[in-house]
Amino acid sequence: MAFLAAIMMFTRLPLWRVVNVDKRYFTDVIKYWPLVGFLTGSVTAGVLWIAAEVLPWSVACVVAIIARVLLTGALHEDGLADFFDGFGGGTSREKILAIMKDSHIGCYGTIGLVLYFGLYYALLSSLDTGSFFPIILTADCFSKYCTAVLINTLPYARKVEESKTRLVYDKVRVLVFVMVGLIVAVPFFFMPVFSWIVALPLSILTAIGLRTYFKIKIGGYTGDCCGASVLIIEQIFYVGVFIAGGCQYI
Repeated sequence: MAFLAAIMMFTRLPLWRVVNVDKRYFTDVIKYWPLVGFLTGSVTAGVLWIAAEVLPWSVACVVAIIARVLLTGALHEDGLADFFDGFGGGTSREKILAIMKDSHIGCYGTIGLVLYFGLYYALLSSLDTGSFFPIILTADCFSKYCTAVLINTLPYARKVEESKTRLVYDKVRVLVFVMVGLIVAVPFFFMPVFSWIVALPLSILTAIGLRTYFKIKIGGYTGDCCGASVLIIEQIFYVGVFIAGGCQYI
């Protein structure tokens, strides 16, 4: 049931129409979050593949981005905008948390989203048409895995009653994360040879950097930090893939 809760929380699929999941399962979704990446990543890559059959590659990339936004309900993008607003405009822990809780988007959030979508489009449109599927799938799953591990090592920065969703994720045992990690590692074997050699450590270092930043600035994490971390780590993964690709020819 916790896996269904994870799909319901991190996508807009109307599973609530066919199954009733008790609220207590939603506190246990973090360990399944990376596995939801197989769904969101497959949809993104699948739509790109189908759209590219009838549309120019650049247009197909835009369609794929739209498909993912629709599937997730822009959940992570909303967190990214709040993250930029809060950490960009806040001068103290209390101010940062207050700004992130505000539903209105500010200058930092707007600029952040424009830059994010611009970079995301540029990276997708630069992927090789013959190997994009496993790269997109791996980037999606691994960014969620890194973020899940990141927030599992931090306390929640707000009081439970101040949370937008009125819940705080349960801590996950290391053994469980190891098992999930083995599943998330599968797409790596289908990526072009050595294309992950820079992307993987660069993503891990980014996650460590974000964790340190959150700890220093607000003493923990919030839901917005989760969404922002997923998207930032994912883009860094893509950048690492391109760096590794270039290094192969040096």
